[in-house]
Amino acid sequence: MNVAENLETIQTNIRQACERAGRSINEISIIAVTKYVSIDRAKQAIEAGVEHLGENRVEGMNEKYDEIGQDVQWHFIGTLQSRKVKEVIDQVSMIHSLDRKSLAKEIHKRSDRKVPCFVQVNVSGEESKHGLEPEDVIPFIETLRNYENIEVTGLMTMAPYIEDQEKLRSIFRELRTIQEEVEAKEWSHAPCKHLSMGMSNDYEIAIEEGATHVRIGSKLVGKEF
Repeated sequence: MNVAENLETIQTNIRQACERAGRSINEISIIAVTKYVSIDRAKQAIEAGVEHLGENRVEGMNEKYDEIGQDVQWHFIGTLQSRKVKEVIDQVSMIHSLDRKSLAKEIHKRSDRKVPCFVQVNVSGEESKHGLEPEDVIPFIETLRNYENIEVTGLMTMAPYIEDQEKLRSIFRELRTIQEEVEAKEWSHAPCKHLSMGMSNDYEIAIEEGATHVRIGSKLVGKEF
């Protein structure tokens, strides 16, 4: 698998999706999800021009960070246990899975800077997915105003792995609607201008519906060590 060629294809697809939606490709950040691949493959992605790496395990992030360092921005995209916040807080550029007050409290406690966080929302309602119920998002974000080391940069969701494009669009649209409602509050602690949604199977649709951060693994770096 040639990571550089994959990236070129993905960038072309993103450009076309942006054209269909009347957006600029400069609005989109590609996060290479490297949780299933080796450090060497992650380095290949960086050499190809990737500027953002996403990991969903603390151990995996730290292992790669020890080798790669700050050559890229690190995104923690998986469920983060409160007790492990201290192990990644100095490495991460963004956390995509803030979904409970105990986690917010620990991020605030362990950080000496303002950490951009995406609040995770379970729009699809799947029991296997983490995240807040849509109706709980605004009340939850309002409670974060006292955590000065957290900035709610946007919302994140994971759509089901399905072929039904209209169902996918409805999920992404609902997240965008909530994001716009939060942004309209003009809370200083929650500018909430971004949407982390879309993966290898649906990133083009997500971009058409407003995604600013797409998390791409298999179609960019593959799954094998």
